[in-house]
Amino acid sequence: MKLYRYLTGPDDAAFCKRVSAALNKGWQLYGAPTLTFDPVKGRVICGQAVVKEVSGDWSDDVILSDH
Repeated sequence: MKLYRYLTGPDDAAFCKRVSAALNKGWQLYGAPTLTFDPVKGRVICGQAVVKEVSGDWSDDVILSDH
């Protein structure tokens, strides 16, 4: 089955580390990153979609962060 996650967070080192951790667990980048500005907090928010092919069948019980 193919899994999909969309990682989001402030444009900082912690976000880059989350994406790097996902890549090192076998996830692959899917599409270009996105950026938006949060005017309330005055910061840029990043988003990056990732996908991963794993064995098994899909169910609502799948915990994406376990993969």
